[in-house]
Amino acid sequence: MDVFGIVTQVVSLSFFRFSGPAARFWALWMMGGARWPLSRTPDIGFWKLCGSGIGEGFTPIPNTGVYAILATWPDAETAQARTQQGIFGRYIKRSVENWTVFLQTQTVRGQWSNQTPFEPTTGPTTGPLAALTRATIKPRILTRFWGRVPNISKIIGQDPNVAFKIGIGEVPMLHQVTFSIWPSETAMAGFARNGPHAEAIRAVREEGWFREELYARFAVHSDRGTWNGTSPLKNLEAA
Repeated sequence: MDVFGIVTQVVSLSFFRFSGPAARFWALWMMGGARWPLSRTPDIGFWKLCGSGIGEGFTPIPNTGVYAILATWPDAETAQARTQQGIFGRYIKRSVENWTVFLQTQTVRGQWSNQTPFEPTTGPTTGPLAALTRATIKPRILTRFWGRVPNISKIIGQDPNVAFKIGIGEVPMLHQVTFSIWPSETAMAGFARNGPHAEAIRAVREEGWFREELYARFAVHSDRGTWNGTSPLKNLEAA
């Protein structure tokens, strides 16, 4: 159930940090090897395995030590349980650090792999929010896209309001995801409407950079674990 006592979909996004060649090789191999056990996980809905990039958003440089699993679940209790068992448990055991954030969709538009994976819930949008942007980039505009994006990544990393930010993706260069957590809708909107990010959004619309795109906003439900030694949600207090 959500905070209002209504059964609703919960989205989990789990991050795993691996240290040493053997663990990193295992994590890379599991980008293929984990697909079957994930598909067999009880109660799981939509799911995606992702690698990560070095930077604060879309980035072409891979980080071989960090991987992520996104999944949808029928409710919060199931999400909490399943993300500690089975294939998730194997990732936890192999990693040196892991963190999972649980989310409830507020708004979503677009598709991911020809699906609409997230189910919006009704309710107030006060409190911390998370933003997820996913895009399949058209190969013909790769040079133009990657010429602009590093500036956006630099700006988001310097924003004092953002509590957590990372770039992940299914396919390097072509399938990219940004995920960030903000203390409020006002802080999130302030970044999106100004500077390089706003310029890039205009270019996306005018020039058609993406073959497929999805934009989602979530209420932050809860989290488990640590990242860089602490819960990133504690950064919300500082922000």
